[in-house]
Amino acid sequence: MQNYDYDPNSAGAVAGVMALIGVMLVPIIIFILITVIGKWKVYEKAGKPGWAALIPIYTWIVMLEIVGKPIWWVILFFIPCVNIIFIIWTNNLISKSYGQSEGFTIGLVLLGVIFWPILGFGSYQYLGPSAAEAGGLRPPNDPFNTNNYKDPFSNNNPPPQA
Repeated sequence: MQNYDYDPNSAGAVAGVMALIGVMLVPIIIFILITVIGKWKVYEKAGKPGWAALIPIYTWIVMLEIVGKPIWWVILFFIPCVNIIFIIWTNNLISKSYGQSEGFTIGLVLLGVIFWPILGFGSYQYLGPSAAEAGGLRPPNDPFNTNNYKDPFSNNNPPPQA
């Protein structure tokens, strides 16, 4: 039979690890709260209930309703590797629904803690499901509004008068 000596320093190591976990957990919780509050405002702008950002699977259903995609896409969010593509695609459609570009999608995917509140609390307006599949629907006062663009190289334009 072996005798085990109690090492009083081992309790300190466990306490140190627990303190480290606690220190790391606080910023993670703050980031999650900021992201959820931003999503809440994004959902409200789209005319959906903001509290839907709190419920894990229902939040994806509401997001699919906002971008105008079928509800069965939720199944694709649970298939490994496929889910990454469809989550990024859905975030892209969210940014398009608010008149933003692919650059904003990159922000939503990589820095969601910053870009969800920007989208929710900013002056961005909900333009409809995926903004007609990114067909250029933008508010009239948007400086990048290209709805009235005429191609100078098309044959439909009359030649200039000399």
